[in-house]
Amino acid sequence: MVEVQARVERELDRLAPVLDELGQRFAEAGHELHLVGGPVRDAMLGRSHHDLDFTTSARPEETEKLLRAWGDGGLWDMGRDFGTIGARRGEWVVEVTTYRSESYDPASRNPTVAFGDDLAGDLGRRDFTVNAMAVSLPGRAFEDPFGGIADLAHRILRTPGRPEDSFGDDPLRMLRAARFAAQLGFDVAPEVVAAMTDMAERINIISAERVRDELVKLICAPYPRLGLTLLVETGLADLVLPELPALRLERDEHHRHKDVYEHTLTVLEQAIDLEPRLPGGGPDFVARFAALMHDVGKPKTRRFVADGTVTFHHHDVVGAKITAKRMKALRFSREEIEAVCLLVELHLRFHGYGSGEWTDSAVRRYVRDAGAQLARLHVLTRADCTTRNQRKAERLRRTYDDLETRIADLSEAEELASIRPDLDGNQIMEILDLAPGREVGQAYAYLLEVRLDQGPLEHEAAKAALLEWWAERQASE
Repeated sequence: MVEVQARVERELDRLAPVLDELGQRFAEAGHELHLVGGPVRDAMLGRSHHDLDFTTSARPEETEKLLRAWGDGGLWDMGRDFGTIGARRGEWVVEVTTYRSESYDPASRNPTVAFGDDLAGDLGRRDFTVNAMAVSLPGRAFEDPFGGIADLAHRILRTPGRPEDSFGDDPLRMLRAARFAAQLGFDVAPEVVAAMTDMAERINIISAERVRDELVKLICAPYPRLGLTLLVETGLADLVLPELPALRLERDEHHRHKDVYEHTLTVLEQAIDLEPRLPGGGPDFVARFAALMHDVGKPKTRRFVADGTVTFHHHDVVGAKITAKRMKALRFSREEIEAVCLLVELHLRFHGYGSGEWTDSAVRRYVRDAGAQLARLHVLTRADCTTRNQRKAERLRRTYDDLETRIADLSEAEELASIRPDLDGNQIMEILDLAPGREVGQAYAYLLEVRLDQGPLEHEAAKAALLEWWAERQASE
């Protein structure tokens, strides 16, 4: 406890330029102000913040006046209806929210917000005890009416009151329980798990966008397996990501003892371990979600063979379609959907070339088809090896190492990332005496295939290939 107190004091000293001045401004205006939520929790965990959340007795219009005088980087009030006003000053970003309570009508997707009158009431309506602690300003008195510091020490998530009441007020908190488990590595109290299981259907009143945002945070957390397992075990995944629990019923075609659900979670974790290979270094939602969804086509493609084996032919293509449908339902952007679905569709491509007999043409097509997702495809393909046979795993690793080397060598020689035919559209029209139209596009596509098969050609060789194709086309018409 002494160590925790020391960490909190160090963090509050670091935040002093913001806390002391804002606290004084609100106090002089006759209002209470408290640092709340994640910044307080994370101060105890030794984590620093530059984005700070406060709660206050002031109404939004009064908060706006005080923040306008304090900030230097603009003011925003998109959350005014919920009592929230935000401001920036240098590196600091603050959001100040009026004491409030909120609840959902059983038939509504939107919360009803009512402003409150005291700190205890505001903290009592928060999602979990570890987020229901506050530091009163400007005096820095610590407020913990629901035992959040003890739960933090025991690494457990509990609600300030009855979980049934908390989830009834805001069903999204059930997903937040899974998300915080994934972010903090905490256990979830048994009574909270029970309430999540009993009330799972209530998640249906929450908008797809809010569900999506929680899932993204969960998947990008340090321990996503914890959160995803909780969603599956409580039945929430059946409602927000049903493709995941469906995998529990399937078996992998190569190792019938291997549960595809467990295989999928392992692939996700291995993809996370490989994220340093990606340009951004991670967390990378597209790569992680592709790992999570890469085998979702297996339930629909399962076939039993006479010799007792099970096959899942074309589950890559089917899985990409299933993934697109789910991501559209969750209101993901078109760019995110296209990126994830391409990875799901291509995740078996590497295995289609046997034990590494890759021609230059095959390498070019692999790079062309992956496009901007090539680095992520490398990660997903490597992560998809979960065999316990160390010899086989090492063989696959070496084969993929060889492929990446081939790609690097060809890229240096041929600029694979921007493969184009050796003749452009204007040259095609000039050689064939064509006006712009469909035939020019067809000729361009043909020359691109030639480029992929044979590599770069000199102008005359490309021209000869084009004329030969054109003559055969004319003869067949």
